Amino acid sequence: MQRTSADTQAHQTEGWDVVITPERAWWDLDLREFWAYRDLLVLLVRRDITAQYKQTILGPLWHVVQPLLTSVMFAIIFGLMARMSLPGIPPLLFYMSGVVPWNLFSNVITRTSGTLTTNSGLMTKVYFPRIIPPMATSLSNLVGSSIQLACFFCIALYYHVSGSYPSSMNSSVLLLPVLILLELLAGSGIGLLVAAWTVRYRDLGFLIGFVVQLLMYMSPVIFPLSMAKPGTITHQLVTANPMTPVIEGFRASLLGTPMDWSTLWYPVLFSVAVMAFGLIVFQRTQRKFADII
Repeated sequence: MQRTSADTQAHQTEGWDVVITPERAWWDLDLREFWAYRDLLVLLVRRDITAQYKQTILGPLWHVVQPLLTSVMFAIIFGLMARMSLPGIPPLLFYMSGVVPWNLFSNVITRTSGTLTTNSGLMTKVYFPRIIPPMATSLSNLVGSSIQLACFFCIALYYHVSGSYPSSMNSSVLLLPVLILLELLAGSGIGLLVAAWTVRYRDLGFLIGFVVQLLMYMSPVIFPLSMAKPGTITHQLVTANPMTPVIEGFRASLLGTPMDWSTLWYPVLFSVAVMAFGLIVFQRTQRKFADII
């Protein structure tokens, strides 16, 4: 019996664990292949968490120390001296409720954007889905952000028990997973774009950190959105930042501050769009990663 081309291909690939086929369309995401390499994903997540602060005195405590020191500095400079925090709320809680979500967003971008170059030795030796390292970096940053969020709850509990500031959390705290997901999608999408382009243009790796740092001052991290008068350039710049409603949503969930939840349509649209575009660009360029690196 004469074999068809499909039968011949199936016979030739029988018994192989991985079959590298010709380039697929950009929309063809092989989720089964991604699931097959889930063990590698877990391994890289564990490596990123442990290796980040390896051979340091405080070790994983840096996940807490870094945002805590930043929040204390902001509380002293912008809260107590410049009076930019909301009245009636402890400056430390106010600034930590903005620093924690911003750290998640900025860390996902900056660390994801360099995953392909930092893992170049691994990529040129074995085959695996190239999306694994960026996703592992995003998930490892989620673990660090969860630790920081737990630290915030501990500090808030101290203020509540001591009577310094009564807890004002409400049912909106249930929206925290949605806000975190939006940050992960937006940060990962931008990180995938920069990671794909950084393979060829290494300058982006130096530029992205500077841009993200400047972007923080266009967000309500150091001041509430209510301080920016509508119609001013400051208000226009801050509201143009898609992370502004997310950070305001964090404060509304954690501190009970006023929040117009209808503004979340902007970060939802932005996060989905940038993640889709990032995946498209990443898919179109991933076949050339090993050759360029």
